[in-house]
Amino acid sequence: MAEGARRNLPPLSLHVPEPKFRPGDAVDYADFDRGEAGAVTRPAIDAEPATMRDHAYSLVRVLDDEGKAVGPWDPRLEPARLVGMLRHMALTRAYDDRLYRAQRQGKTSFYMKCTGEEATSIAAAYALDRDDMCFPSYRQQGLLIARNWSLVDMMCQVYSNLGDRLKGRQMPIMYSVKDASFFSISGNLATQYPQAVGFAMASAAKGDTRIAAAWCGEGSTAEGDFHSACTFASVYRAPVILNVINNQWAISSFSGFAGAENTTFAARAIGYGMAGLRVDGNDALAVYAATEWAAERARANAGPTLIEFFTYRAEGHSTSDDPTKYRSAEENVKWPLGDPIARLKQHLIHIKAWDEERHAVMDREVAEQVRAAQKEAEAQGILADGLLQHPFTTMFEDVFEEQPWHLKEQSQQMTDERKKAGI
Repeated sequence: MAEGARRNLPPLSLHVPEPKFRPGDAVDYADFDRGEAGAVTRPAIDAEPATMRDHAYSLVRVLDDEGKAVGPWDPRLEPARLVGMLRHMALTRAYDDRLYRAQRQGKTSFYMKCTGEEATSIAAAYALDRDDMCFPSYRQQGLLIARNWSLVDMMCQVYSNLGDRLKGRQMPIMYSVKDASFFSISGNLATQYPQAVGFAMASAAKGDTRIAAAWCGEGSTAEGDFHSACTFASVYRAPVILNVINNQWAISSFSGFAGAENTTFAARAIGYGMAGLRVDGNDALAVYAATEWAAERARANAGPTLIEFFTYRAEGHSTSDDPTKYRSAEENVKWPLGDPIARLKQHLIHIKAWDEERHAVMDREVAEQVRAAQKEAEAQGILADGLLQHPFTTMFEDVFEEQPWHLKEQSQQMTDERKKAGI
């Protein structure tokens, strides 16, 4: 174009995403389209991804506003199974509340709650086999709780005390439990995605039956690891479920910076030729149904599934975060998809399998269970006691299968020096 013609064009401008509501703003979700519960079709587990394009833009919902389960995604679970799911969600919330207070009391350095997101872990765990390998991000403590892992063991990790199997080497809440098929949590986000795909590919290559599932937040979809994982998963049809927890906010930036203004996160699947589902993450039945569908698809060698769980981070990103600095306090209160525990409770009452009295009893029981676990864990120390409670020689352990001579020598030298110093 000639220079003279360019002078007549408007100047270029850069779009900077901006959240709808800031601190002090009134919140109005009137334009939020939830779609009708039960309206989204349930494809065959071997459906071609190209036929599922609409599923990346709609919202799979099972529970309607009255708590009734409707539509083709209703998993039709037995009431006892639903009650178990509800209890594990309540237990997770009670666990979070007590450990959050422990951090505020100086007993540990850091904590992250999953309040409002419990269904994305608990219901998913119920839909997976216990030996399916989970590659979590740092807000999936519900996976361990749903698999009935010891609360004491989890708390010892948070406190980095003498009972910590990881010997204080991992940041609090970065659990690692091989016996629960729960891969080590990493603070470097999205690393678990290619690891999950690699596990799934290895499982398929050796003719195993275990599948893999990974979790990350919506912000992590901007990481290169996310896209590398999607490429390998699609090309090799790895038996893996790739979960994106879209809770609307990273530590201080909203989902628009990861691309939410332009499309859904489930739509990422379309470009990779994968099945993609967008699911109401506060609807435990919808989470269960979508995970079950994706697991069956993986086991049938029909390929991977990318699931966006649309939910909301009700509290701060972590104990290091103050969300009142960047978002309206009304967002959580007016969130149009409600609270996952309250919605499952409403459904159980609707089918006459639950009532307010039993719910109150359950809340007291899980609170006492967590309190007793905390007492037992703290008897083995807290982080405030200092890492010296772990023998210093542990720094030389667990790196090599067989400790090499030079590490043995260094360990002995340090032992001798400490004895001389009277330590």
